[in-house]
Amino acid sequence: VTFEKCNEYRMFSNYPLVAALQEKYGMEPGYVTIGTAGEMLMCNSTICFTDPEGRATRHAGRGGVGAVMGSKGIKAIVLDPAGTPVIRKPKNAEAFKAASRAFAQGLSSHPVCGTGLPTYGTNVLVNILNEAGGLPTKNFSVGRFEGADKICAETMVEIQKRRGGNPTHGCHRGCIMKCSGICVDENGEFVSKQPEYETVWSHGAHCGVDDLDKIILCDRLEDDYGLDTIETGAALGVLMEAGALKWGDIDGIIAMIHEIGKGTPMGRILGAGTATTARCFGIERAPVVKGQAMPAYDPRAVKGQGVTYATTTMGADHTAGYAVATNILGCGGKTDPLSAEGQAEISRNLQIATAAIDATGYCLFTAFALLDQPETMQALVDTINAMYDLNMTLDDVTELGKDILRKERAFNAAAGFTKAHDRLPLYFSRESVAPHNVRWDVSDEDLDSVFNF
Repeated sequence: VTFEKCNEYRMFSNYPLVAALQEKYGMEPGYVTIGTAGEMLMCNSTICFTDPEGRATRHAGRGGVGAVMGSKGIKAIVLDPAGTPVIRKPKNAEAFKAASRAFAQGLSSHPVCGTGLPTYGTNVLVNILNEAGGLPTKNFSVGRFEGADKICAETMVEIQKRRGGNPTHGCHRGCIMKCSGICVDENGEFVSKQPEYETVWSHGAHCGVDDLDKIILCDRLEDDYGLDTIETGAALGVLMEAGALKWGDIDGIIAMIHEIGKGTPMGRILGAGTATTARCFGIERAPVVKGQAMPAYDPRAVKGQGVTYATTTMGADHTAGYAVATNILGCGGKTDPLSAEGQAEISRNLQIATAAIDATGYCLFTAFALLDQPETMQALVDTINAMYDLNMTLDDVTELGKDILRKERAFNAAAGFTKAHDRLPLYFSRESVAPHNVRWDVSDEDLDSVFNF
């Protein structure tokens, strides 16, 4: 490891920064960078990773991790593969190869992992959640969006195929799901990677916007400045709730993204996140838990997801226990998403399993197949055993997940968090959401039981 001064890159956004680094160090290295948001230590800043084509499209978002690099004065990390050995090889190569093959076959045969995600990407959820009445619209005031058909995956893929884009693309080498597409403009020129469902939602339904091309542009701009797209869009929806922008004003949204990237006074407020934006504008209806914005699922219409929002250690993290899989998609069984019954148990089991899967480095989206295919779950365990020469069982993997969550909870407790923080904002219990006219009614006792293990 060597350190080099790079003051000439100060306040570069990610795309020009990566281009400058590639000119200096070449196309082969991988680059880990922060944009202007990370340099300004914004709570809503990301760490950017270049994709297989060397573009600044992949981001560790949520939680302000870009500010951590920025606080250390680190603008970029250059990962040069030249002369670098493989750090870890399987202890049992043949067993690892066989288990990996079985694991890949399980993923490829699953309707979500093998068909839905490769064909449409995560944005396939727009129509699914809209139909379920769980697509948060205009700052979580309604569960359906009239313009859903204009921003859905089916529309995006049709347009991109016509223009020469690619809806089926791997975000990294070796990916077999390939749910990350490439979006181009009317001239066939690259604009951004295919926005995730949460990005389309946060700038679309959440803000009353149905202009797909400009939503894709927002994705590009936020990748460039180094901003989490969920938190940015959620904050902009609160700004609209405050009357500082009109619902549906996509050009105003784009202008605000530039304000954040430049660090103007308004940009500093928005860059500090949804909770801070709501406090500055005196808005109660801030969809946040533990200071972090809720993603694209209304907790009143997808109550298992609401339990995860409330209780996950990070705060409003949909990936920590993706109850949408069971509540809406029917993976690992099917439950009534509108009923409070059993949702704490669903979230608990998913949070435990997710913590374990995250620890392996496997993609979260493998969980759809893992929930439905016991043989694929066993193949995952077999890959771990072959890699490290272990004899773990499924019960051991479960205990691994529990141990991780216990440590996260202990960290939060030491930081001052209590069970009072494992709650949704009160207005979700007070206000019903159309079209099902349901409220948040999972009891505090159920929420407090999630970590009883």
